[in-house]
Amino acid sequence: MAGVSADATTGSDASARPPRARRQRGAQESLASIVLGFESIIVFLGGLAVYGLHALPDGIADWWGIVGGAVLAVAMIATSALVRHRWGIVLGWVLQGILLLGAFLVPALAIVALIFGAMYAYATIKGGALDRRNAARAATNGD
Repeated sequence: MAGVSADATTGSDASARPPRARRQRGAQESLASIVLGFESIIVFLGGLAVYGLHALPDGIADWWGIVGGAVLAVAMIATSALVRHRWGIVLGWVLQGILLLGAFLVPALAIVALIFGAMYAYATIKGGALDRRNAARAATNGD
């Protein structure tokens, strides 16, 4: 390896920047994004159920059930990245309400909406309480 410097063979560069520190995520953000991520899978499957049961009103093609489920699932995945903001949490609640409206088409979606709504409520309420407690501890300890 004549003519090649030691830096080139090891891949290190003296002027390389140190890796950027990861942003600290709170409990509310972590828990809410986990709930929304898993819920997106169930919502997509709910869209398949709407399609398979021909639950849409006459005049609306059944495949719109799949499209609706997929759009709501993608919206939940996108919202899981936005829950660090207060409006992201509110958007998650709006999506919970939209899922609950699906119970007019397939009543079993009400059970899904209630279960995941309760999980989302726990994630946002208890996660926020944990974040406030941790912030108070950090302020007390000087961390």
